[in-house]
Amino acid sequence: MADTTEPEVEKPRSGWLNIAVDYGPVLVFFLVYKYFSPGDAEANPLAEVLAVIKGTGAFVAAAIVALIVSKWKLGRVSPMLWLSTGLIVIFGGITIWTGDQRVIQAKPTVIYVLFGLVLLAGWLRGKALLRILLEAAFEGLSDEGWLKLSRNWGLFFLVLAALNEGLVLYLDFGAWLAAKLWVFLPLTFLFTFLHIPMLMRHGMGREEAEDEAVAHTPPTGE
Repeated sequence: MADTTEPEVEKPRSGWLNIAVDYGPVLVFFLVYKYFSPGDAEANPLAEVLAVIKGTGAFVAAAIVALIVSKWKLGRVSPMLWLSTGLIVIFGGITIWTGDQRVIQAKPTVIYVLFGLVLLAGWLRGKALLRILLEAAFEGLSDEGWLKLSRNWGLFFLVLAALNEGLVLYLDFGAWLAAKLWVFLPLTFLFTFLHIPMLMRHGMGREEAEDEAVAHTPPTGE
């Protein structure tokens, strides 16, 4: 009798592409801003404003491209990425219209607080909303594991919001933008990989946990 069992369809492995989709736009933002920045913002404030506007425009365009790449290469766009990209477009558009850099600097804080409060509210109600926001991710993770992951990411997002506000207060725009790459990115990686033991205790193998941790890091709204 012929075996009618359908072969298991292998999931596309997103690997580091997920990280590129999340942080690629802010890297473009940083490079375009640095290219057009006059160096001395106080001596040439108009050129500084134009550098911010051009960098923000490149940021918005890159975020839209990243969204398209996610759909094309990964076959999906998570609700978190949709929301993050939408807020980048809105805050970026306001920044370009007003020329006020504080608007684009406030964008990460808004995203972090929104994600953090949503995840913690779900956790308090016994619902792992991160599971919904990430869609297909961390297969094999138990319900308890999902709840812990949602709680931890909710708290982490609030920490990032406070950190962003502190950096905005004490750093100039160029240094703040650099911190998005050299502070927030390493912190996110570290936080993600610290969860591997917890993922393994709640239903995932080591190799699977490591792969999923890299491939499905929640977008941090950079």
